[in-house]
Amino acid sequence: MSAQDRIVAVLMGGWGSEAAVSRVSASFCSKAARIAGWDTAEVEFDRDIVSRLKELNPDRVLNALHGQIGEDGSVQGMLNVMNIPYTHSGVLASALAMDKVASGLIFTSVGISVPQLLHLIEDEYVYPADFTGAHVIKPRNDGSSVGVQIITEDSAPPQRSLWDENVQLMAEEYIPGRELTVTVLDGSALCVTEIMVDTNFYDYEAKYKVGGSNHILPANIPDDVAAQICDWAERAFHVLGCRGVARADFRWDEDENQLYMLEVNTQPGMTATSLVPEQAAYRGISGEALVNHLLETAQCDE
Repeated sequence: MSAQDRIVAVLMGGWGSEAAVSRVSASFCSKAARIAGWDTAEVEFDRDIVSRLKELNPDRVLNALHGQIGEDGSVQGMLNVMNIPYTHSGVLASALAMDKVASGLIFTSVGISVPQLLHLIEDEYVYPADFTGAHVIKPRNDGSSVGVQIITEDSAPPQRSLWDENVQLMAEEYIPGRELTVTVLDGSALCVTEIMVDTNFYDYEAKYKVGGSNHILPANIPDDVAAQICDWAERAFHVLGCRGVARADFRWDEDENQLYMLEVNTQPGMTATSLVPEQAAYRGISGEALVNHLLETAQCDE
C-alpha cells in the first residue's frame, strides 16, 4: 500500500501543561506529512481518544503530544494494545526519559555525567537538605521547562504552593555554562546547537516564542566537546531504548571544561522555532522528509 492510501492520526493537545505547543507541533507535522503524500487527520487528545481512533481507523499515529500523558509511556501503551504503529519511542524508553531521576541514574551508569541529585525537603517551603549552593527545583516528570525554579545562594526557598500538590519535585545542583543540544535520529547525532537566551535559562517562552532564543549551529565549541556531546547523546538514546527522533540537552561549564547531560526528550518540539527540524535541515533533511521517515518507520513495541 502506498503512502497516499494511508491515514495518519496526528495526536495533539490534551489536558497537560504543554497542550498548546503540542497543537503547534501537530500543525507543522500534519502539513509536512500531507506534502509527503500522507492523508492526515489532526485528532485532539481527550478521555474519549480510544473511541475516536477506532472510528478513524488510522494506519498509524504521529504522536505530536508533549508532556506527561503523551511522553511518559501512557499513550504508547494504549497504541500498543490497539495495535496501531506510532512514531517516536515506545513505552519503556518514554517512561524512563520522562522520569528525570530514573534517567539520570541510568545515564550515570554508562559514564554520562549529570548534575548532582539533591535530597529535597518539602514542607511550607521547598529546599535541599545539606546543600547551600545554587540549585534547580523542578517537576520530576514534566517537560518544556514547565515549573522549573533556579534558586541562587542569595534567594529564599520557594513555597511548595508554587506547584500543584500532586506534582513530584526533584532538586539538582545548578550547572552554570553554555546551553547545548543535539538531535539523535535513528541512533545517530545530527549536530550540536548552542542556544542563546536573554533570560537566565532556556524557559518555556524562550523555547516556543518566535525570537525567544537564538540558535547557533553548528555550535562554536571545541571539536572534542562536540564529539563528546554527540557520543553521550547517542549512548543515552541507545541505553534508554529510544526510537525515531529524540533530543538530548546539555550544559557545558566552559570555565571548568565539564560537560553535563540534563535530559533526553523523546517527544521534542516540532514547531517553526524548534531545534529538531532546524538541525535536520542543516543536515539536508527537510521537514517533509523527516516527518515522512518517522511515519515510514512507525511501529508498536515488539
